[in-house]
Amino acid sequence: MKKGILVVSFGTTYEDTRKKCIESVENRIRDEFKDCDVRRAFTSQMVINILKKRDKLVIDNVAEALDKLKEDEFDEIYVQSLHIIPGHEYEKMQKQIADFKENSSIDIKVGKPLLSDDRDYERVVEALNIGKISDDEAVIFMGHGTDHVSDESYSILEEKLREKNIENAYIATVEGSKTIMDIVPILKEKNIKKIVLKPFMLVAGDHATNDMAGDEEDSWKSILLSEGFEVETYLNGLGENEAVQEIFVSHLKDMI
Repeated sequence: MKKGILVVSFGTTYEDTRKKCIESVENRIRDEFKDCDVRRAFTSQMVINILKKRDKLVIDNVAEALDKLKEDEFDEIYVQSLHIIPGHEYEKMQKQIADFKENSSIDIKVGKPLLSDDRDYERVVEALNIGKISDDEAVIFMGHGTDHVSDESYSILEEKLREKNIENAYIATVEGSKTIMDIVPILKEKNIKKIVLKPFMLVAGDHATNDMAGDEEDSWKSILLSEGFEVETYLNGLGENEAVQEIFVSHLKDMI
């Protein structure tokens, strides 16, 4: 019985964070499932195209990766998503898997993204390991956000933080319903002086480097500085976090 695991993420054009946040999860999965061949696919064709042109690095999209697994005569394929929420990218992956299944009898199972059920939210709150925040400080996590219904995942996570009595931690998004400007009035009302910005994304790539921590006037750091806050930025993607890696591994175990 030949078993393959396909690890699927959005992808990133940043080599450093790809190694720290995507390869580290893939390697963790390799250690855990020694009887499986572990392969990689990205859902972002744009990222795939840039890497091919700029770095001569060829990474498969989901359809290409599945075709190769079929050519190599795998009997079982386990697909583990490294997406944060079950949004557009996760659905795109599911569609490519469904299309492949129409022309193949290979048994395929799919593992859930990071935030899928109540237990996931609990575990992610623990994994973030926020600790005690002083009254005049706040931590703001940058989520990607989406126009998909799963955008509510970020609000649910913030509610979970409150349930754990973590008051001065917030989640805003780049492309979702809740932005940094929605949080600024709350911070002022609470007399917050200092803000720590952290990515709530698998990789600390373009959004974290530029939209969150960049020096352009529309970056979150610049906006908060102009509003009079002291700002500290961290550029560590969730994929570096061992407790987050463990959640992905457990989703894979549950599915297998």
